[in-house]
Amino acid sequence: MNLQATVAIGFLVALIAGPAAADELDQRLAAANPKRGQLLYMQCKACHDAEPGLPHKVGPNLNGVFGRTAGTAPGFKYTDAMVKSGVVWTQRTLDTFLKQPGAMIAGNGMAFPGVANDTDRASVIVYLQSISAPR
Repeated sequence: MNLQATVAIGFLVALIAGPAAADELDQRLAAANPKRGQLLYMQCKACHDAEPGLPHKVGPNLNGVFGRTAGTAPGFKYTDAMVKSGVVWTQRTLDTFLKQPGAMIAGNGMAFPGVANDTDRASVIVYLQSISAPR
C-alpha cells in the first residue's frame, strides 16, 4: 500500500468515528493543562524549537505549525513521505500524529515513538498552540 493510501485510510477511519471522536478530542483539549504541556514539550525541544525566528534543529521549527501543510516549513529538508503526505496540521492531525508518528506517516523521519497518554498529548497540543504564531 502506498503512502497516500495509508494516509487516506487513516482519515477515513477518523471520518467513520465521526462526532464521537471529535467530541472526545474536544473534551481532552478543553481539559488540557498547558503547564503540563510545557513540561512534556521538553521532550520535543531536543529536536524542535517553536519560537519565531529560531533556526531548525534536527526537526523543523514548529512556530506557525497549525494550519501548515506537513513538509513545507521553508529551509527544512523533509523526507519524501512527509512532503507527499498532504497532511495539514490541526489539533486533530497533531493528536493522531503525536500518538504514533510512524503509523500516521510511515517514513516521516522522526525518531520518536509518540505520546501514548491521551491527556498528555492534549496538553502538549494546547501548549504548542499557545506559543505558536497563528497562520
